[in-house]
Amino acid sequence: MYKQIFFVLTLLLSIGLFGQKSTITTEEILVRGNCGMCKDNIENAVKKESSAEGTWNVKTKVLKLSFDAKKTNLDKIMRRVTAAGYDNQLYTADDKDYRNLADCCQYDRVTAWDNIENSEGTHFDGQAEAPQEVATITSNQVKAITKSSDFKEQILVRGNCSMCKETIETAVSKEATAKGTWNIQTKVLELDFDESKTSLDKIMRRVAAAGYDNQLYTADDKDYNNLPDCCLYDRVTAWDNIENSKGTHVDGEATPEQKNVADSNTESEEDEDYSWLNEDAISLANVSAVGNKAATALDGKSAGLTFNIDSKELLKAACCNLSESFETNATVDVNYANAVTGTKQIKMLGLDQKYTLITKELLPEIRGLASAYGMNFIPGRWVQGIQLTKGGSTVTNGYESISGQINTELFKTHDKNKTSLNFFGDTNSRIEGNIVHADTINGKWAHSFLAHANATIDRQDSNDDGFMDQPIGKQLNATYLLNYNDLDNSGIGTHFGISFIDDHRTAGQVDFVEDYHKLGTEKYGVGIDISRFQVWNKTGYVFKDKPYQSLGWMNQYTYHEQKSFFGTTPYNGIQRSIYSNLIFESILGSTLHKYKAGASFLHDQYDEVYQVNDYKRTETVPGAFFEYTYTGDKLTAVLGSRVDFHNLAGTQFTPRANLKYVLFPKTTLRASAGRGFRTANVFSEAQSFLASNRTVEIIDGGGDIYGLDPEIAWNYGISLHQEFRIFGNKSNIIADYFITDFENQILPDLDQSTKKILFYNMEGKSYARAFQIQWDFEPVKRLEARLAYKNYQTQGDYLSGAKDLPFTPEHRGFMNLAYNTWIKANGSQWSFDTTLQYVGEQRIPNTSTNPVEFQTPDYADSYFLLNAQIARQFNKTLRVYLGAENILGYTQDNPIIDVQNPFGEYFDGGMVWAPIMPGSVYLGLDIEF
Repeated sequence: MYKQIFFVLTLLLSIGLFGQKSTITTEEILVRGNCGMCKDNIENAVKKESSAEGTWNVKTKVLKLSFDAKKTNLDKIMRRVTAAGYDNQLYTADDKDYRNLADCCQYDRVTAWDNIENSEGTHFDGQAEAPQEVATITSNQVKAITKSSDFKEQILVRGNCSMCKETIETAVSKEATAKGTWNIQTKVLELDFDESKTSLDKIMRRVAAAGYDNQLYTADDKDYNNLPDCCLYDRVTAWDNIENSKGTHVDGEATPEQKNVADSNTESEEDEDYSWLNEDAISLANVSAVGNKAATALDGKSAGLTFNIDSKELLKAACCNLSESFETNATVDVNYANAVTGTKQIKMLGLDQKYTLITKELLPEIRGLASAYGMNFIPGRWVQGIQLTKGGSTVTNGYESISGQINTELFKTHDKNKTSLNFFGDTNSRIEGNIVHADTINGKWAHSFLAHANATIDRQDSNDDGFMDQPIGKQLNATYLLNYNDLDNSGIGTHFGISFIDDHRTAGQVDFVEDYHKLGTEKYGVGIDISRFQVWNKTGYVFKDKPYQSLGWMNQYTYHEQKSFFGTTPYNGIQRSIYSNLIFESILGSTLHKYKAGASFLHDQYDEVYQVNDYKRTETVPGAFFEYTYTGDKLTAVLGSRVDFHNLAGTQFTPRANLKYVLFPKTTLRASAGRGFRTANVFSEAQSFLASNRTVEIIDGGGDIYGLDPEIAWNYGISLHQEFRIFGNKSNIIADYFITDFENQILPDLDQSTKKILFYNMEGKSYARAFQIQWDFEPVKRLEARLAYKNYQTQGDYLSGAKDLPFTPEHRGFMNLAYNTWIKANGSQWSFDTTLQYVGEQRIPNTSTNPVEFQTPDYADSYFLLNAQIARQFNKTLRVYLGAENILGYTQDNPIIDVQNPFGEYFDGGMVWAPIMPGSVYLGLDIEF
C-alpha cells in the first residue's frame, strides 16, 4: 500500500517538475491484461483522454504513455483504463467492468505486481517488446495482392476477432522467417518473410489450414467448423466489401449476429451502467454473450455465491413465466403446491419461496399478498437476465433475505433497436403471446414496451376425478420502460418503469360455472381475480472526476388486489406499498476499500377479509445501513449491517458478511453469515391449502402481526469452487453447505388436525441444512453437461413435536444436457436440451385421524421427471422450438382426498407432492426483427 502511494506521489511529482520544461510528458505503468484484445481495449481507453497516446506490451504488461500535461494527467488516463475493466498500479477496476470483458481477456488479478510479466492467461504469440504500429489500410486499397515498401506482402484474410488474429499470426509464424500482423477491422494481413526460405503460397496454405479463407485459398469446411463460435466469420461477403464485415467484434463487444442467434437480449456497456445500484450485490449484470460463454455461470468475482443466468438459459425450456425459468437450474426447486389451483412455487436451500427475497430491477417484487401467484407475473420472454444468490445477500437490498435472493432484469437497450414476437401453445390448451420492442429515442434516451397475454382454454380432466387438472383463465400483462443515460457527461442516469397486470383464473369441478355456482354448494369451484399496478424510478448521479463516488435513489409504488373464493370460503385482500432506498457509494483511500451507506423506507398497508373476518394492519419501516467492501489480490470481504425500526416488529439489527478467498488460481473458498427477518402473511401464504375443508386458525402469541411475532433466522454458508480441464475443455465443480437456524418460524401446521391450518410462533428448534454439489463440464465439443446432487435436512418445531418439513425431499438429483451445432454464416443452428430430475421421498402431513380410505402414507414415493426440447434457429430472424414435459408420464395418484364429496369434512386438495398433469407437448415460435 505504501509502495503504491509512494509510486503515485513520485509520478505526480515528476509530472510537475518536467512539466515546467516541456508540456509533453512520458510515463510507464503496469496494467494487467492477457492478449491482443486487451491491448486494443487499453490503448483505446488511453486515447479517450485529450493528447494521450499509449502502447501496452502483452508480455511485460508495461503501458508506455505520452501526453500533454496541460491537457490531461496520469490520474485521468488511468481512470479511463480502469473504467475499461483493467486493474493498474493506481486503480482496481470495478468487478462489473471486469466481468464484461471477453472470456479471453479475463486476466489474472492475483499475481503480485513484481511477478506480473507473462502472468497466467497471457496468450499472444510473437508479441514484440516494442510492437510495430499497424498501418491503416482500407479494403478498397487492397482489392488484390499488392506490394508495400514497409512489408513484403499484403493480402486479405477473413476473420472476426482477437482470437482470429492470434490464430492467423501463429499460423504465419510456423513458416521459417515469416512474421505477420492481421488487422481485425480491415482484414489486411501484412507479411514479412525471407523469399529464399519460404513463399507467399506456403504461408497462405498455413493460414487456410488453420481454418481461415484468404485471397489465395479457401479453408476446408472441417477446419472452419473447428473454430470457436466467436471466430466463425462471414464467408459470403465479397472481398471488396470485407472491411468490418458481419461478425467483426473488437473491444470485447458481442456482435449483433451473435446476440441474435443466441437470443441473449444483452445490453451494451452503457445500457444501465448504474454502479450505484448493483456493485457487489445482486447486480444488473450486463451479461455479454461472447463466444461460447455459459448460459448460467458462477460470478467468479462476487464475494457471495452468485450465479448469473442469461436469456440463453431460459431458451432451454418452455419458460413461460419466472417459476418455470428454473427448470434447467440445479439450485432452485420448482414445487407443485395445489391440486385444484395448479399453483407452482419455488424452494431454495430446502425452504419455501417466502424466505427468498425476489426482486425485479433490484426493487421488491414477489412479497406480501403476491407471494402465492407472483411467479406467474413475470413472463419468461421479458427476462434479460437473472442473478441468483444463495444465502444472505447484501444489506443494501433490505432485511427480508434469509435463504437467498433472486433478481430479474427486464429487457432494455441503449444501442440496438429490437422487436421480437413469441407465440406458444401446448397440448394442455395453454396458449400465449409476447411482444418485446426496444429502441433508442436519441443518444441518451431509450425505451422498451413489453406485452404478454396467455389463456388456458380447455377444461381437462386426465384422471377422470371430476376436477380440472389445471385452472382455466387468462392474463394480460404490460410494462413500459424509459431509460436516460448521460453518465459520461452530466453524470446522471435514470430508469422509469410502469406495469399493469390483470389475471383471472377459474378452477374446481369440470362443470363448475362461476356465474351460477360461486360460493354455493352445488358445484365446487375456485375463482382468483388479481389486479396489480406498479410504477418505479431509479435515478443516480456519478460525481464528476470521481467515477468511484455516486449517489442513487430508488422508489416504487405497488398496488395489489386479489378477489377470490375457495368453495364456500371467500378471501379478498388489498396491499398498498411504498418503497424508497437512498444509497451513497465511495472509497476509503483507494478503490481497494469501498463503502456504501444509505437509508431506506418501506410502508405496507394491508386490508384482508377471510370468511367474515377483517384483518387490517400497516407496517412502517424506516432503516439505515452501512456496507464495507475490501478487494485484495486473494481476499474479498463484504461486511455490512443495517438497523430497521419496524412499528410492529420492533427495532431489528441485521448484520451480514460475505467472504471470498482464492486458495489457488483455480480454487476459491467462500463463506457467508447473516441475519434476516420478515413478517408472515398467513392467509396469502396458506392459499395452497385453502382448496380443502380446512380453515385457518391463528394461535395468538402476543405479537402485533395477526397476534404473531416476526420470523427471524440466521443463515451460515460455505462453498468451494474448483476449476479444471477434462476432455480438453473447461470444467467446474461447486460444493456448498448452508445452515438456516430460526429464532422464530411461522409455518402452516397441517399435522395437528386434518380440518385446520394452524399458525403459531415456532420458538423451538427449527432449521434447514442444505448440501449441494454441482459439476458443469463439456464431455465433447458443444455438448454441455450439468450434474447435481442435493441433500436437505429440515425440521420444524410443531405443537405435536419436532418433524421434518412436509413436501421437502431429503434427496434430489439433477442432470441437464445441452448440445448446439455450429452457427452457420447465416445464423442458423440446431439446439437440443434435456433435463432429468430425481425427487426423493418426502414427508406427507399426518392424516391418521381420517377414515382409512382417506388416509395418505407417511412418505411419498420417489420419482423421476424428464423434459426435452429441440430448437431450430433458421436465421437471425426466425426460431422454432418443439418440446415435451413430463415425458415419463409420472403423476400423483388421487391428488385430491375425498374428491367425490368436495363439501365434506375430509375433502383436501392441498396434499400434493408430484405432477398432476400427464406428459404434454409444446410448440413455440420466435421472430425477431
